Amino acid sequence: MAKKQKFPYLVGSKWTAQQKVDGWRHFVVVNRKNEGKWLFAEMVAACDPNVRFWLNAKLLKDRSQWQAGWQSLKDLAELNELATGEY
Repeated sequence: MAKKQKFPYLVGSKWTAQQKVDGWRHFVVVNRKNEGKWLFAEMVAACDPNVRFWLNAKLLKDRSQWQAGWQSLKDLAELNELATGEY
């Protein structure tokens, strides 16, 4: 039986960075790479295809760094308020 693939829907998924990366917050995963026990995602900025980088896919689970989907600045601010308890 084949080994279960980690993050089967990773390619094509959309993410919002909590902090800007090279001036952008919205990214799409365009590629994946398995290296031993590690899984990497190639991220590309939604508005600038020249901004791309590889990221350990485990970091996408860290809500203090990344949010699934494309979030507005207002949504990010509300999520941060809920997370820190500052209303």
